[in-house]
Amino acid sequence: MSDKPKLRIGLIGSGFMGKAHVFGFAAAPKVFDLPMEIELRTLADRNEEIAARAAADFGFGASTGDWRQLIEDPKIDVIDITAPNAFHKEMALAAVAAGKHVYCEKPLAPLAADAREMAEAAEAKGVKTQVGFNYLANPMLKLARQMIDAGELGEVRGYRGLHAEDYMADADGPFTFRHDPAGGGALADIGSHALATAEFLLGPIERVMGDCLTMIPARPDGQGGSRPVEVDDVGRAFLRFANGAQGSIEGNWIATGRKMQHDFEIYGTKGALAFSQERFNEAPFLFHRRRAGPAWLSPHRSRAGPSALWPLLRRAGPSARFQRPQGDRDRGLCRCHRGPRIRAVQLSLRIADPDAGRDDPAIFGRRAVDRRSSVKLETRRSAKFIGNPQYLLQKEQIGVLPWPARRLP
Repeated sequence: MSDKPKLRIGLIGSGFMGKAHVFGFAAAPKVFDLPMEIELRTLADRNEEIAARAAADFGFGASTGDWRQLIEDPKIDVIDITAPNAFHKEMALAAVAAGKHVYCEKPLAPLAADAREMAEAAEAKGVKTQVGFNYLANPMLKLARQMIDAGELGEVRGYRGLHAEDYMADADGPFTFRHDPAGGGALADIGSHALATAEFLLGPIERVMGDCLTMIPARPDGQGGSRPVEVDDVGRAFLRFANGAQGSIEGNWIATGRKMQHDFEIYGTKGALAFSQERFNEAPFLFHRRRAGPAWLSPHRSRAGPSALWPLLRRAGPSARFQRPQGDRDRGLCRCHRGPRIRAVQLSLRIADPDAGRDDPAIFGRRAVDRRSSVKLETRRSAKFIGNPQYLLQKEQIGVLPWPARRLP
C-alpha cells in the first residue's frame, strides 16, 4: 500500500470529456512518479441513475445526482468540472469558495468578464487551478516556443492558427448543448484552443478583429421539429500581439474531412515553423538564410518524428557520414543555388530498440547537394523534446559546411 498522501477527485460530468479526464487520472501514475496517490472519490451527473452507472464504469467510490454535494464534501480536494460550458462559472466559484482546487474544462466561461471573475476569485482564495488546454502539453510546442524565444526565427512577421474538425458538418445532426447560446459555438468550443496556442507561442494578444458565422441556421430537435441555431459554426479573427507580431486564428467545427486539425504556421525574418496536430510527431522547420552579396539559400525542410526517418538507419557515431536514399521522394529538400557554402540539417535521435532492451544512439542526416554525395554535419546546438514514444529527439542541429555548389538535377 502506498504511503503517499492522497489527492481525492470529485468529477462533475461523465460525458466524453469526463471520460477523457478519468483516462488521464488512471494513466498518470503508471507513467509518472507522482508525489500523491490519486483517488477517484465521487462522481456527479445530472441524475442519480446516470451518476451511479458512470461511477461504476469509471471506478469512483461514490456517486450523486447533485454536484453541490461534491463541494460540501470535506474529503474531496479537487473539483474537476467537465459539465457544459454554461455551468462552469457557478460550479467553479462554489468550489473556490469552499477552498477546493479546481480543474475546469475550457472555455472557463462564455464571457470574458465571467472568466476574469473566476480567475480573480481563485487567486484571492489561494487555491490551485488548471484549464484543459491539453494540446499545449505537446513537447513539439515547447520546442517551437524555445526556438522563437531564442531568436532562431528572427523577428516574427506573421502567425496563422487553426483548429478545424467536422463533428458538426452534418446539417442533419441534432441540436445539442454545444448549440446553446449560453455557452456554445465553435469559437468557444475549439477556437479557444487556437487562441491558447497563439498566446503560448507568441505571448499576449492586444487587439482583435473578429467575425463569427452561422452556416447551418437550424437543426433537428429530436422531436420531429427543428430549433434555430444562434451560435457560430466558424469563428475567425485577426490578431495583434503585444510583441508586435500580427496574425489570424480560426475555429471551425464544420470543416468536412478534418478530425483534429490543430495547426499553426509562424513566419520570421530568419525562418519559419509549421505544425499540425493531425501529424503531431512532426514539425517542419523551414529556414531561409541570406548572406552578403548575390549568394542566397533556399529554405531547408526537416521533419521530426517517425515519418522523417529513412527506412534503414545506420547506427554510428556523431561524425558518421550518410548517403541520402535514392529516388525522387526527398528531392529538393536541400538545394543550393549559388555560393561556396551550404547549410545542412542534422537530427541526432535515440531510438528504442525493443530487441536489445536498451536505447541505441543513432545519427540521421539529410544529403545536402546531390544523390551521389554524402555530408559530414557539425554540432551547433541541442534542443530536447519527446515526440512519438519510440523516439527521443536529443539534438536538432544546424551546421554550415564548405562544399562546392551544384544544382540538383
